[in-house]
Amino acid sequence: MYPLLLVTHLLAAIAFIGTLFFEVVIWHRARLQLTDTAQSTADQAIAVRSRKVLHGVVLLLYGAGIGLAWQHRGTLSQPLASSFGTLLSLKILLALSIIGHYLLLAYWLTHARLSNARASWIRRSILGHMVLIVILAKAMFYWQP
Repeated sequence: MYPLLLVTHLLAAIAFIGTLFFEVVIWHRARLQLTDTAQSTADQAIAVRSRKVLHGVVLLLYGAGIGLAWQHRGTLSQPLASSFGTLLSLKILLALSIIGHYLLLAYWLTHARLSNARASWIRRSILGHMVLIVILAKAMFYWQP
């Protein structure tokens, strides 16, 4: 079961990070070359499609992540006892922080307080968190003091 969870988690992470990378690095600049009407239309189309795809991706990502964490519950019970446990714990904290970002985003959306600047900040912050998670994921297996 562990290899299946690991591959599912990895593929979902690739999809999630790839989507954020596209939005933050590529689309953010490319849209400036469009008219306001075209920007708005494209923004809405991309947002609708991203939400539909990312809901499933996030469920797979976090579901597989929880399954993987369960396999390491012994290590997680004493996170400071090993570098693996410490890095895994940091990775989980960052993943929980991403959930917090989405809760904040939902709040801003429901209260009509999501500005372009806030949307840009939250995307960049989540992408940064994801990049750190990837680095930690690699370090967990190679960083042994």
